[in-house]
Amino acid sequence: MTCSENRIRPAIAQVKRIILAGSIAVLTALSMACGSDSLTPPPHTSRALTVLGSGQVQDRFTGEIWSFGNVAYTTTWGNRGAPGNAVKIWDVTSDIPTLIDSLIVPNAVTLGDIQTSDDGQLLVVATEFRPGSIVLYSLANPRKPQLITRYTTALTDPGVHTANVAAVGGRLYAFLSVDNTSTGPARLVIVDITDPTAPTQVFTQTMGSPFTHDTFVRDGILFIAVWDAGIKIWDIGGGGRGGTPSSPVEMSTLATIGGEAHNIWWYKNANTGERRYAFVGQEGPGLTGATSSGDIHVVDVSNLASPHEVAFFHVDGAGTHNFYMDESRALLYAAYYNGGVRVIDVSGDLSSCDASQRDLIGRCNLAEMGREVGHGLQDGPPVYVWGVQISGGKLYASDMLNGIWKLSLLP
Repeated sequence: MTCSENRIRPAIAQVKRIILAGSIAVLTALSMACGSDSLTPPPHTSRALTVLGSGQVQDRFTGEIWSFGNVAYTTTWGNRGAPGNAVKIWDVTSDIPTLIDSLIVPNAVTLGDIQTSDDGQLLVVATEFRPGSIVLYSLANPRKPQLITRYTTALTDPGVHTANVAAVGGRLYAFLSVDNTSTGPARLVIVDITDPTAPTQVFTQTMGSPFTHDTFVRDGILFIAVWDAGIKIWDIGGGGRGGTPSSPVEMSTLATIGGEAHNIWWYKNANTGERRYAFVGQEGPGLTGATSSGDIHVVDVSNLASPHEVAFFHVDGAGTHNFYMDESRALLYAAYYNGGVRVIDVSGDLSSCDASQRDLIGRCNLAEMGREVGHGLQDGPPVYVWGVQISGGKLYASDMLNGIWKLSLLP
């Protein structure tokens, strides 16, 4: 769920050093040169999302976003003259998000995921680099998170890149994707946070090639994005294989086309209950704040033991990062970095298309099929949209360059 693996790709290590040194003038110039004007225009059937308002952040790069009720939380990343160690807290009651406070996370260089528990009582923040950790806060007052504890061990170093919070079997877990280093591989760490005052590790395993990046949990099934190794699907209580969070059972592995598997959403049709497709975001090479690449890959998981890729969605000149779904309407809202926000109709059979709409290996091209039905943040200032979330009937987008946006959903 977090920003560009460009920060650890040797080929662009120098770019990262420039960015982390705070060379914002260089970044701004590149952003202007590579903004939305350079992208292929969306098809005529794609409707513009209305921008309702924005909350500006200029002191730090904005990272992940999470909204619950009338409050939204955004993390910060890297260095923009100030380290990415702040959680921005927003009142989103009105159309224009209003900054309430900034929560500084001590001993953090940069922050990754942020998420509340389903009941809105707990806030979990992932931190990098050493000491890698998750920080747990009480949301008894959502506007003033209070520290409960910080969970850090040798196995969360050198940093927790993403942390997904999910309930399984009546208990609450955090699924941590831990960074790799030159001396140690990436790993998955599962922590029981049912009692947030005493988090307990229940499972760990090294995995990923070279990263393990993100997870998605639903109905007792764990999906793991393991970069060039593709995705893994594990039974942790719902797959009929006897798996649990402390003793997962692997059901299958699929190497997606092109690798760089960054994030996953397993779509559950809200009307029929069908769970046929998983959408996998690919994060290709790019320049933070300016350019990006990477497709959305559609994987048929109707048989969890035998997944196969059937379709993809591509945007010229931009790449996807995180996404969120309006499952009641079969619409996928995708953050597309310098390409703004894209809305894709994923209803029906995504593996059925004309021969002219297939690539050389038989996958359906959703863009050629006219599946893009909406777009946003393409007509204003240059953007670099990290994440999106639907909450309270609105769309929230985190933009590394500008802060937080509030938009209407597709009508």
